[in-house]
Amino acid sequence: MDQPRSGREHPALANLLGRWRGTTRLEPGPWGPERTVDAEVTFTLVAGGSAVVQSYRHTESDGGHFEGHGIFTVDPDRQDVLWYYVDSVIPAPAGPARCTWRDGVLQVERHTGSGSTRHTLSVTDGVLVDVAELRRDDRKDTDFGDRIAADGAAASYKPFMTSRYRRDRGAPRM
Repeated sequence: MDQPRSGREHPALANLLGRWRGTTRLEPGPWGPERTVDAEVTFTLVAGGSAVVQSYRHTESDGGHFEGHGIFTVDPDRQDVLWYYVDSVIPAPAGPARCTWRDGVLQVERHTGSGSTRHTLSVTDGVLVDVAELRRDDRKDTDFGDRIAADGAAASYKPFMTSRYRRDRGAPRM
């Protein structure tokens, strides 16, 4: 029986491991006004090293919160990263999204019937940045100020939230 592959073996995941604290800046939209909230994210090696679990949480000024959880694993055939993610707002996806890894940047796009979300994660000089962008793929909602293309798809991604973190030095690196 083959030994499980370790999430540590893929540089896109190894650099993320640990607990990170910082802020998330949310752009104005149907989810509320522009604001900056306290946020934290952890990336934990699980399942004998074959996956990394991501847990994100931010707290609003009124005490409300948003949370999301993902699982990253390495596709054993193609040696790229897969991501399955659920959160407290968006319905669960049908399956995992395939990530790209180029020049130290992990990027993933998730597509649904009404739009797409693109996350871009990078760590530079000890700062983890996660930029989330949205693209509407229907003609019904232009809350994001999208230009609608002739085929009905939004012309481009629009920033939704940008998180900046520093590693929590009090927490062990997992």
